[in-house]
Amino acid sequence: MTEAALVLFWPAVVGYGEAALAYAGEAFRPGRTRRPAIWGVRIGWLAQTALLVAQAASADGFPWATWAGSLNLFVWMCVAAYLVWGCRSSFALLGLAVMPLALVLFVLAWAGGAGTVSPSELGSAFLVLHVGTVLAAFAGFTLAAGLAGLYLWQERRLKRREPGVLRFRVPSLVSLDRLTARTIGVALPLLSIGLAIGLARLVADGRAPDAVVVLGVVAWIVYGGYLAARVELGWRGRRTAWVALAGFALVLLLRLAVTPLVVHV
Repeated sequence: MTEAALVLFWPAVVGYGEAALAYAGEAFRPGRTRRPAIWGVRIGWLAQTALLVAQAASADGFPWATWAGSLNLFVWMCVAAYLVWGCRSSFALLGLAVMPLALVLFVLAWAGGAGTVSPSELGSAFLVLHVGTVLAAFAGFTLAAGLAGLYLWQERRLKRREPGVLRFRVPSLVSLDRLTARTIGVALPLLSIGLAIGLARLVADGRAPDAVVVLGVVAWIVYGGYLAARVELGWRGRRTAWVALAGFALVLLLRLAVTPLVVHV
């Protein structure tokens, strides 16, 4: 772990940590901590961006081929995807789902050795295409899970007619449902490309698919079923939100519980 990496690591941790705490405060006092939370996300993301740039500049080949390195890149993509909507006041509570997870995964990646870059034995072009598309898809699925969770939370509050239900500025249930579907609609083709590249590499090397590849295909089937259910069966709302969360459980399993797809192929 280099000194330069440490200098960039701590601002990212502080920024993400401050954002997670500020978003927690937003849940109790809407509008009071939203601006500090947004600036925490921005500062943390910029620091992590600088860290990734420094790693890319000093690496011989693809710098994020390890489990910890790919997890570090995954966190960066998740926060980048969140920043597309996170600066809007109506999506402030989405940060309560995204930023604590980003903070935990970023620290976990660093503890696993994300601060040390090792040269990769695999081709850089293959890794850029494969890892980039798969991790971008996973980041999209993570954001979709946050939107689905926000949908279920708001729907429950509306049905119970909880006091102060209108106190929080939250998008309508229709908007949340539509955004979840659109996000998955963008992420699924990316996963398709990443899986196709990985499977082609396995065939070229004469290897059989392992548990990681199988789980990746299962995740593709779940999210493909999500879109098919909306188009063919007209599913909307709670049912599709739960499917999105089930797919995200597979994404977490792929990222944390088993060896990542990137290392195996």
